[in-house]
Amino acid sequence: MIVSTTCELPGYRIDRVVGPVFGLTVRSRNAFSQAGAGLKAMFGGELKGMTKNLENSRAQVIERMQERATELGANAVVAFRFDTSEMGGDWTEICAYGTAVVATPVG
Repeated sequence: MIVSTTCELPGYRIDRVVGPVFGLTVRSRNAFSQAGAGLKAMFGGELKGMTKNLENSRAQVIERMQERATELGANAVVAFRFDTSEMGGDWTEICAYGTAVVATPVG
């Protein structure tokens, strides 16, 4: 499946707009990880555990978005974006979203 941040796909014709698609997850880290990250934040530097968690979460929501697009009969997602928000202080919502389309190669 093609996933693009643009609204057009060079070399493809968009034949049909299927509609919006989303992939969601809500994550929290365990108390020990949160405490460790808090200490690390005081002294500066990358929070590697948090970075890895975010990378895994983003991969998961992209996969969920693609699965939904496939269920709806699409073969591409355009105008792809991420959204992240805090929920309840200890939870993070990660969302991947875009517009599912049916695209055909041209030429």
